[in-house]
Amino acid sequence: MSLNWLLERMAEWHDVPAIVWRDQQTSYDELLGLIAFWSDRLRQDRVRAGEVVAIEGEYSPSACALLLSLIHRGAIIVPITKVVEAHREEFLQTAEVERVISFDEGDGYLVERREGIPRDGHHQLIQRLVEANAPGLILFSSGSTGKSKAALHDFHRLLEKYKIPRQRMTVLTFLLFDHIGGINTLLYTLSTGGTVVSTENRDAEEVCRLIERNRVELLPASPTFLNLLLLSGAYNHHDMSSLKLITYGTEVMPEHTLRRLREAFPQLRLQQTYGLTELGILRSKSKDSQSLWVKVGGEGVETKVIDGILWIRTRSAMLGYLNAPSPFDGSGWMNTHDAVEVDGEYVRFLGRKSEIINVGGNKVSPAEVESVLMQMTNIRDVTVYGEPNPITGQMVVTRVNLVEPEDQRELSKRMRAFCRDKLVRFKIPVKVEIAGQALFSARYKKIRQPT
Repeated sequence: MSLNWLLERMAEWHDVPAIVWRDQQTSYDELLGLIAFWSDRLRQDRVRAGEVVAIEGEYSPSACALLLSLIHRGAIIVPITKVVEAHREEFLQTAEVERVISFDEGDGYLVERREGIPRDGHHQLIQRLVEANAPGLILFSSGSTGKSKAALHDFHRLLEKYKIPRQRMTVLTFLLFDHIGGINTLLYTLSTGGTVVSTENRDAEEVCRLIERNRVELLPASPTFLNLLLLSGAYNHHDMSSLKLITYGTEVMPEHTLRRLREAFPQLRLQQTYGLTELGILRSKSKDSQSLWVKVGGEGVETKVIDGILWIRTRSAMLGYLNAPSPFDGSGWMNTHDAVEVDGEYVRFLGRKSEIINVGGNKVSPAEVESVLMQMTNIRDVTVYGEPNPITGQMVVTRVNLVEPEDQRELSKRMRAFCRDKLVRFKIPVKVEIAGQALFSARYKKIRQPT
């Protein structure tokens, strides 16, 4: 399968804005011109099918055009962003990158040649793609629980679902260029004739400005960002009337945050999404905009729950890791390590298995406790995690960001009183810390490890 079907579809939309980058529009005709430029450049530079090429950049017109050109050429692509700058060299070596194309703030580019292939040849999974003459995608996990893993995808598999025509929308690219959700946003939008609105600054004020200026219809974001959006109040002094849908994923949504979102945006549909670096973004359907229960699956996807943990088998799964053992069993099932509750066809996510706190045999979901604590006055943000306890095995600990300064002992006392009729005793935080820094990562996900 080539990319001709997508390029032919894009050619139908001519002057429709394809990408808005730094408040400048690039039409589909102009984007196709950039794709043609990169196709010529790659041919002149003798970039071959199966070559591993890193793209350092964001959602600029040239970076997006290069991505599509490399797919069409059958290359294996490694997106790299500033967020992983500290791991740049490690990632390039692990992915066996042979060429790096970096974009600057003006969308100019620089090409760097590297000795990417080891003496004994490419990793066997990369070699499989080369032999199949298939384009590839290498994405790195966040590494929140250890060393980042390099997931290798067959781009043919990932592209299949975009062949089905879906609703055209103007979409803000909140998720990063090196994230499976970000790649999904880009390909979905371009395959439907929509408009990609790029943001480099994920501050709530800037996001709201872009929504107003570009009449954005879909905002994909994390629960952490959506909570910050609500706290900022930025949506109150921007015209948000174009928004039709907010999707949320990447971490558990606290019930309190979802309720406040519903109150702030009663006209919108709120949709939970689900995906993993290893599996791609899967089809999902929330019971309704007020519900945390979601159906995950769709064509080519199978799910099952074993001992409260979600397992998935899908055709869009990665081929494997380049630097770790395969997470798939002999039948192709993957243990997602996501703890869930089940209600018929629907599941409710409780958090990663590693994040669930075990207090004397009782399970505690951090998201449930966080949802309660966020209802307290003077709390700007909160994260909950477990720490070892010699008697109960673990105890519930919370770190908070405050709106105004407050004595830690008084805060702890006030928190216990507030939680008394809202949480059973073993779920109430035993230890309270006031944090001096943000409680989320550059990807706007909760940091639940003690620091």
